[in-house]
Amino acid sequence: MSSWLVLFILVAYFGALLLIAYYTSKGASTDDFFVANRQAPWYLVAFGMIGASLSGVTFISIPGAVFNPKNPALSSQFSYFQVVLGYVLGYVFIGSVLMPLYYRLNLISIYGYLEQRLGFWSYKSGAFFFLVSRTVGAAFRIYLAAGVLQLALFDAWGVPFWVTAIISIFLIWVYTYRGGIKTIVWTDTMQTSFLVAAVCVSIYLIKEELSYSWGQLVGAVADSPYARIFFFEDFNDSRNFFKQFLSGTFIAIVMTGLDQDLMQKNLTCKNIGEAQKNMFWFVCVLVVINLLFLSLGALLYLYVQAKGIPIPAKTDDLYPMLAFNHFSIFAGVTFLLGITAATYASADSALASLTTSFCVDFLSITQRDEAIRKRWVGRAHIGFSVLLVLVIIVFRWLNDDTVINSLFKAAGYTYGPLLGLFSYGLFTNWAVRDRYVPFVCLFAPIFSYVLNANSVAWLGGYKFGFEILIVNGLITFLGLVALSKPKVAAAA
Repeated sequence: MSSWLVLFILVAYFGALLLIAYYTSKGASTDDFFVANRQAPWYLVAFGMIGASLSGVTFISIPGAVFNPKNPALSSQFSYFQVVLGYVLGYVFIGSVLMPLYYRLNLISIYGYLEQRLGFWSYKSGAFFFLVSRTVGAAFRIYLAAGVLQLALFDAWGVPFWVTAIISIFLIWVYTYRGGIKTIVWTDTMQTSFLVAAVCVSIYLIKEELSYSWGQLVGAVADSPYARIFFFEDFNDSRNFFKQFLSGTFIAIVMTGLDQDLMQKNLTCKNIGEAQKNMFWFVCVLVVINLLFLSLGALLYLYVQAKGIPIPAKTDDLYPMLAFNHFSIFAGVTFLLGITAATYASADSALASLTTSFCVDFLSITQRDEAIRKRWVGRAHIGFSVLLVLVIIVFRWLNDDTVINSLFKAAGYTYGPLLGLFSYGLFTNWAVRDRYVPFVCLFAPIFSYVLNANSVAWLGGYKFGFEILIVNGLITFLGLVALSKPKVAAAA
């Protein structure tokens, strides 16, 4: 694919985003920026959340992880679907417990609940850990997308990576700086459409290349050595059903229900009834989309076997390699749009939620008049844009995929304190010695990280998977119990 074609596609793509932003941000206030004035159609929120909940990492990693060429016996196959099934239970909890709470308290930032229930330092701790985790996570995802742009376009023109990073963030800033979440509800709908189209088109093209009927395609995937879903035998196996299902439940609760990024979209609905309707349909579509991603992964490996194409050393490279070098130009264009959509749909909402959380949770902006609010929101939006650029450049400077992935995973540990804080608030009626809460929230992820790194030696060969998040949250919860006061707190 020529660099000029790539440029044309990206200009057209971001031109469409800017056009949407122009029409949706007319007369936008800070209430529109934060919660779209609670007037967003639930069906747009539900569909757009698909793109926001996935990312460029998911787009290429889930299909690639279906098979492990270095150790086929340890291939993930479709075991990730066990996590997806756990998501369903987690989203039921979000829709029936957390969302009614947020709407009842009329929150803009969900961490305001922690202040009302536990106190000032608990509130600031929750907001701080969100800012850290989402900043690193968003930077990591944009870093991967910037790397694709660098290879597909800017290397050929001699443009340095730091310029690519600035361009990547600047494009997000331009179409979100006025409308914020009001604009993102609409742009994410477009981007999710491209993401879903990319997967469906890739599946169709492979079907045609291998001369399958639709029935044969389903049969080929089902009969392949990649399609096993359930693993019950070995509890030490990271693919074990119970570990994956429970992990999926808590991942959904923490990374959606306790995350300002995705919950901010839900808070744009008119009322709790529409927000719950949005959550129901979002879950249904998310299950289907993840099954499509896994099926695509099986088909990619069936395709390379049929065509005698070597499997790349990094399975994450399989889908991009086939899309750009072996499929048709149309497939390559579709893949480029899909990976761009997957990345920017999650990154744009991250930038808006970081701005919202910082302005509401640390600047107390809701207590100011509209002129001051607009000025501070604008400055914070620029500030987080610059911060994301700097973090991306640091990732590039490190130039070590192992270190960068470790940083990304370490950021995930910061969700554990959020799980512990909200669990303590929801399931006890005790007060807490609030000023000591930040120390508990710092200790829990550090101890969890050390435990995870040494679990094989300390726990008789046991390897943690996603369930380390549950351990992290439990440590935080027990720490808060140790800080509890005999006086009963007023229920929020």
